[in-house]
Amino acid sequence: MGGLNFEETGDDDSYEYGKENFTEHACRYCGVSNPACVVRCNVPSCRKWFCNSRGNTSGSHIVNHLVRAKHKEVCLHKDSPLGETILECYNCGCRNVFLLGFISAKTESVVVLLCREPCLSVNALKDMNWDLSQWCPLIDDRCFLQWLVKIPSEQEQLRARQISAQQINKVEELWKTNPDASLEDLEKPGVDDEPQHVALKYEDAYQYQNVFAPLIKLEADYDKMMKESQSKDNVTIRWDIGLNKKRIAYFVFPKEDNELRLVPGDELRLRYSGDAAHPAWQSVGHVIKLTAQEEVALELRASQGVPVDLNHGFSVDFVWKSTSFDRMQGAMKTFAVDETSVSGYIYHHLLGHEVEVQMVRNTLPKRFGAPGLPELNASQVFAVKSVLQKPISLIQGPPGTGKTVTSAAIVYHMAKQGQGQVLVCAPSNVAVDQLAEKISATGLKVVRLCAKSREAVSSPVEHLTLHYQVRHLDTSEKSELHKLQLLKDEQGELSSSDEKKYKALKRATEREISQSADVICCTCVGAGDPRLSNFRFRQVLIDESTQATEPECLIPLVLGAKQVVLVGDHCQLGPVIMCKKAARAGLAQSLFERLVLLGVKPIRLQVQYRMHPSLSEFPSNSFYEGTLQNGVTVNERQSTGIDFPWPVPNRPMLFYVQMGQEEISASGTSYLNRTEAANVEKIVTTFLRSGVVPSQIGVITPYEGQRAYIVNYMSRNGALRQQLYKEIEVASVDSFQGREKDYIILSCVRSNEHQGIGFLNDPRRLNVALTRARYGIVILGNPKVLSKQPLWNGLLTHYKEHECLVEGPLNNLKQSMVQFQKPKKIYNDRRLFFSGGPGVVPNDTFGSVASPGQNADRRSSRGTFISPGPPNGTHKPGVHPAGYPMPRVPLPPFHGGPPSQPYAIPTRGAVHGPVGAVPHIPPPGSRGFGAGRGNAGAAIGSHLPHHQGTQQAIGNIGSTFNFPALENPNSQPSVGGPLSQPGFVNNMPVQGSSQTFRDGFSMAGLSQDFLGDDFKSQGSHVPYNVTDFSTQASQGGYAVDYVTQGAQGGFPGNFLNQNSQAGYSRFGTGNDFMSQDYMSHGSQGLFTQVGFSDPSQDDASQSHFSVANTNPLQSQGLMNSLYSQPFGHYNTQPPLNLQAPQQQPQSGQGSSQTHKIQYNG
Repeated sequence: MGGLNFEETGDDDSYEYGKENFTEHACRYCGVSNPACVVRCNVPSCRKWFCNSRGNTSGSHIVNHLVRAKHKEVCLHKDSPLGETILECYNCGCRNVFLLGFISAKTESVVVLLCREPCLSVNALKDMNWDLSQWCPLIDDRCFLQWLVKIPSEQEQLRARQISAQQINKVEELWKTNPDASLEDLEKPGVDDEPQHVALKYEDAYQYQNVFAPLIKLEADYDKMMKESQSKDNVTIRWDIGLNKKRIAYFVFPKEDNELRLVPGDELRLRYSGDAAHPAWQSVGHVIKLTAQEEVALELRASQGVPVDLNHGFSVDFVWKSTSFDRMQGAMKTFAVDETSVSGYIYHHLLGHEVEVQMVRNTLPKRFGAPGLPELNASQVFAVKSVLQKPISLIQGPPGTGKTVTSAAIVYHMAKQGQGQVLVCAPSNVAVDQLAEKISATGLKVVRLCAKSREAVSSPVEHLTLHYQVRHLDTSEKSELHKLQLLKDEQGELSSSDEKKYKALKRATEREISQSADVICCTCVGAGDPRLSNFRFRQVLIDESTQATEPECLIPLVLGAKQVVLVGDHCQLGPVIMCKKAARAGLAQSLFERLVLLGVKPIRLQVQYRMHPSLSEFPSNSFYEGTLQNGVTVNERQSTGIDFPWPVPNRPMLFYVQMGQEEISASGTSYLNRTEAANVEKIVTTFLRSGVVPSQIGVITPYEGQRAYIVNYMSRNGALRQQLYKEIEVASVDSFQGREKDYIILSCVRSNEHQGIGFLNDPRRLNVALTRARYGIVILGNPKVLSKQPLWNGLLTHYKEHECLVEGPLNNLKQSMVQFQKPKKIYNDRRLFFSGGPGVVPNDTFGSVASPGQNADRRSSRGTFISPGPPNGTHKPGVHPAGYPMPRVPLPPFHGGPPSQPYAIPTRGAVHGPVGAVPHIPPPGSRGFGAGRGNAGAAIGSHLPHHQGTQQAIGNIGSTFNFPALENPNSQPSVGGPLSQPGFVNNMPVQGSSQTFRDGFSMAGLSQDFLGDDFKSQGSHVPYNVTDFSTQASQGGYAVDYVTQGAQGGFPGNFLNQNSQAGYSRFGTGNDFMSQDYMSHGSQGLFTQVGFSDPSQDDASQSHFSVANTNPLQSQGLMNSLYSQPFGHYNTQPPLNLQAPQQQPQSGQGSSQTHKIQYNG
């Protein structure tokens, strides 16, 4: 590089960056126009100029534009040191800048540009004395290399217009429809309005529809735009004929690392533009198969006039179908207008209204297993038993815990109850097929309903499909249908009268078969098939429901559901939403998640049968509070005869330290890491040589760019037969959810200085990645980058402690001494871990609630125990070290289940205690907490009043998160009040009441463009200092949801509901929290002025609760024992009565108020 001496172009003071006088080649974002610093986007429809300055964003402006607009060609300015140059590959002319890199040629003053694929691996170039190993990409850390495009000077950058990443996103969206739009156009009203966010509760189904319908339309429009913009030209075709005599076109459709995925059943248009010898031709077909070699099999609808003598020059377009979106909209309309669509109980429950707990009256079976299925374990039996007695149930199935077997057993017993047919759904075809197979094994009659577009797609449960059963129904009256079917197959079409007769006969047969079935299985969207329109299903089970959007789940429910079972795991990945705007508004939240937030308690399956015990240890402690038990022993997961260099032989896990840099992939929207890809090949080869079969190995990576690169690299550079590498599945983490392999190799990819780790930040993605392997896992990554995130830091510490963090060549691995970065603020998004599962943090005092002198009860032995704070429980700076979570509260056992099976989902909602008990709820006007949120004040079972303005938004974080109940058998079974939470007395933490907070209010994890860039809003876990809570989101993590509408100083309504026991009034500002509706149902009388010194308030002067008649709660002696813990003088308070409170008028906000809250009998 010594010969590359480019002139310094001095700062020219004539550059002015005002709106009006931008020069033509000024950066369209910031206005910098120094020719050495700007680059033109060379896409004909764009041709805008951008500079190489980062400004306020993580990448330079030109790279930001190329990525957002999906453009890939650039040209340098004519006055730049290199002149007007279009950047392209020296060897093949490729102009994709994301593929281009440079090497120094023989003479040092010459630089050769080469593309990464295919030219970097072309053997002919290796003979030209070029050192291809020195190849470096032109874009490094999301900026062009400085010798190619200069970075503007500080002075230029200071004079430039400041633009945020958010503005860049918006202006790029605007340019798609108006290429000449400017930043000023963003200020116009109506531009880029965010849709209304989903809520936790809805007044009625019309309001529900008004919130979700625009989000579905947004997603539909985005999906349409994406699909219709995907078009491939110059496609080469190989022709064939299927068994059904239909033409099949085979062609390669490279799976570029873009957002689009082809799946069987997709509709494509194949066309030929025509030439002198052949007329123009086009035909539509369905994808029936996708091979591992990225070859697509397309079955054409019409076989006439197909140019089978031609193989080249075809074009392929997507045909967008609105079916799934139309069915979601239809289901919401049915839900709103048809009173018979679901039972009243389900209706109110789905809308978040508080209704009296109902039980389903039926006779329970003597044994809860089902014929043809494995024996159920205790937690599975408990799940089946509970589900059969409730109208609405959630089952949380962590990885490998037997969700499908449990679901099949539930369906078997439901079908035997004589309530009619059972409808079984899941969002994906694979999940439906697996479930149909299991249910069929019990002896029930199962019909698998497929979409018509998928009837030609081969299926493992072909014999159960409706179209197969129609064809193979052997009855005499069906002989006419068979004759017409044969005729249609031979001729391709029937006469119009025969076609009419054929369709009528086929419909009648389909109805007959469907009606005779015990169980009908289909996808959620498939439940909207017209063939089921006249069917009613009282019992519905939806598997993998956490991967479906809420409107998608509604499709099977509105067919008459009276008993609903949702199976899923909200600690794994949720539904895929392509439109970021819809995702930000909450479409990415599943119905399962919202019901958890509303207080429906999932029943968790607890015994995992997949992973080697040492592989399940970290996921269990990090995502499931240590409750995951092993149903397999070390011996059952010991791979005999496999000679792989595990650092600790009885722990088949290995973190292989990699320091190679990440690069942007060919699409510009993903990443790859060549060092990791090369080592993946070495690891795969080692496994294959030691006797592992290709089908036992899975290579997974979060990035599509890396997936594509690994596939190519292994087939090109694999040391063994190429066929072996082709048989190894290389997939994205997201697509591997629900699957397993004996050995998993995880390539993390991210390795950079400034960019962070992107959506590796999502704990759910890490959970899925770590729980796919049965016998062993190898992780490749850069600990220096990954360790900045607390959860990854915990994983790396776990591997290091067990001596599994290694570096060096595979045949000579040694312990890595790499130093970890200090993690950033704690990432603990309770949206992802409603169960109280943390994004685990090192030095976490896990459950360290202990009486004095006892050791903390910790599931993780790491970390130092933090001594309790002062007895009054105030949070003073310095008492609780910054960055540490608050101690957790012990987890209560299964709700009604065996105490040996801890149950960790927090309580929420109005009703607990004995079955059927209903608390007295004062009407909203007289609750003393303002009109409040939600509808706790309305009569149970009625349509509950719910004002739009007071809707409880489920923001990225907010008031919807909850803390587990405390436990002890002594509490009386009263309903709704804090004292009905078992064990408040015995387990009161020494630190005082304020320590019953769980560890992590800052849960802004999903706030950044739906898991896109690095989450910049991770919560700041400074000590929970009184003043912190009253600031409006200024702490970096406390999102605006924490500040109530009237800026009432800290906690929103309903933040501290039944489970947040004791002592949280007057926290932070002078405002009286009693008026904030944070004691959800009027039954908590404990919120006194506990231990906060407010100069304007004297604790003794508060007549907290005056009493007309004694409440039975008091007779239990619980209040006295509570107050006698840290605060002796409170025992002098008169007894407590929890009747309708009266709200006093509030004085000016922010002033320290001394009004009383009086409870009259």
